Amino acid sequence: MVIMDLLQRMRIVGSGLIIAAYFITLHLDVVTGVIVHMTAMSISVPYFIRSKAWDVVITMSFLVAIGTGRLITSAIG
Repeated sequence: MVIMDLLQRMRIVGSGLIIAAYFITLHLDVVTGVIVHMTAMSISVPYFIRSKAWDVVITMSFLVAIGTGRLITSAIG
């Protein structure tokens, strides 16, 4: 039960960071926003794996892949 409580807290923090990441991406800096977004996803994914919400895990995996591509193109260019 303690693990699930920790995972729920991680999911809540991750959700808040996702909102912050969109704000940062739109109004401040794209690269920083992508980094915050990927961090938020990494924090949130264990909860969805534990609760077997595979559709959310797959969606987040695609979004992380897109973010990784954005970081790579930012580093190159």
